[in-house]
Formats: sequence, structure tokens, C-alpha cells
Amino acid sequence: MPSKFSSTLLLLLSILMSIQLLVSAGNFYRDVDITWGEGRGKIQEGGRGLSLSLDKLSGSGFQSKNEFLFGRFDMQLKLVPANSAGTVTTFFLSSQGEGHDEIDFEFLGNVSGQPYTVHTNVYTQGKGNKEQQFHLWFDPTAAFHTYTIVWNPHRIVFLVDNSPIRVFNNHESIGIPFPKSKAMKVYCSLWNADEWATQGGRVKTDWALAPFTAYYRNINIDGCAVSSGTSSCKSIGSTNNAKPWQTHELDGKGRNRLRWVQSKHMVYNYCADSKRFPQGFSEECKRSRF
Repeated sequence: MPSKFSSTLLLLLSILMSIQLLVSAGNFYRDVDITWGEGRGKIQEGGRGLSLSLDKLSGSGFQSKNEFLFGRFDMQLKLVPANSAGTVTTFFLSSQGEGHDEIDFEFLGNVSGQPYTVHTNVYTQGKGNKEQQFHLWFDPTAAFHTYTIVWNPHRIVFLVDNSPIRVFNNHESIGIPFPKSKAMKVYCSLWNADEWATQGGRVKTDWALAPFTAYYRNINIDGCAVSSGTSSCKSIGSTNNAKPWQTHELDGKGRNRLRWVQSKHMVYNYCADSKRFPQGFSEECKRSRF
């Protein structure tokens, strides 16, 4: 598929996704708690938006009020503009306690004119090492874009403006752990990680430019809320009246978009890093990525 046509198609998908979220978006007052930052996190636009700021003293963050076992989680973000080196903006799911599960979107800042790195990872029972990284096909600081995690018992799908960039399938049948038993909350934060975030830590945060600010908008969670060990979903395995995310898998168009993103925009894949894993790659790397 020609690159110009692909970029136009992805832009149209972005517009359609934004319209959908305007209709179905949640409310930050209702859905989240600002948990740290001493006033650096601010809910705006009557609950539709939220800003997080970072200065030399502290970053800031928030988390969902509820925890979930499976769901679709959409968030629109506009990242720190210009020189964002050293900063990390996050949108992820995580359980608590020892041997936690986690599904990550992290946005690693860069010097002006250089692209953000979108860092994805999956932790199960406290173990990650499943990193894939991407450079986006647009400027994520110029406007809001939608980032999505779809998590069901079969797979985890990472999407940007409703286009899949990564699929992590359940390969428990070959001994690969998959997060499916621990409820997770949504977490978002803006923090300083200049010891590693930008060009391997070679470029540090320029505090003369602080405060740095990232914007979140139109949170939308459609999932199985868990309270006192009880899920709000009757049966995640049933196909009767199932929501689309419960059986989500890529169709032909989705597979084509995934191929395009991974061939043109992936900059790191743990399944191809022989220096890091000289003993050989994890078994799921040998299986289909769809």
C-alpha cells in the first residue's frame, strides 16, 4: 500500500475515532482520582480534560477509581511539545502487589525536531521484557490523538487512532504467561526519567523550559469493573451479547494496517534483539503476531 495513501487512511480513521469518543467519553471527575503532584494535575473543561505538569520538584499522575479485569480503554493525549527530552508521559494498566501485571503505553520525549518514541510492554507475574517501540506517523504534540488498549482473555491489542500497532496474543498453551487473573486500574503520569528516557540517557531534561505539560481528554473505559472480587461482566467467555472488545481480533484490513505500521514505524522489537537475548528469543516470537 503506498505510504501517502496509508497516511491519509490513518488520518481519516483518527477523525472518525475522535467523533466516536466525543459521543461516548467518560468524565475525569467521575472516573479518576489525581493521586500525586500537589496541584500539578488539573481537571478541566467540566471533566472532559485533564492536564499533568512536571517541574524540577515533581511530576504528577492520576488513576482510575475502579479496577477492571478485561476491557477497552481509550484515552486522547496531546504530548509535551518542543524540547521534551527526559520526560515520560504514560497511559497504562497495572495491578498491585508482588508479581503484578501491567500493560504499558509510555511516550518518551526527545529534543526539538526529533520524534517521540512510543514504548509498549506487557508484564505478567512481575516479568516484562516484551518491549516494542515505535515512531509515530504524525506529530503527537500538535493535536489530540487516541491511544487504546484492548484486553481480553485471548489477546492484547495496542491501537493508535484505531489502527493496531501491536498484538500480544495469549500463548499460555506453550508456557508463556498472560495477564488474565489480576484486576488492573488505569494509571497516567508525567515524570522525569532523564537517566534513560531520551537517547539512552545521553540527553537530559532542560529544566529552564519547565513546567512541562501533557494533556489528556475524553477518557473512555468499557470494561469489566471488579469490586470485592466480583466482576460486573456476567461471563467473559460467552459470545451471547458480547461487546466487540470481548472477542476483538484483527480482520484483513487490521492486519494490513499492522503490517504497515510495523514495517514503517517500528524502531525496536524484543523479538529481534539477539544481543539482548543471545540464548534465543521467547517462544511467542516464533508465532503469528496477529
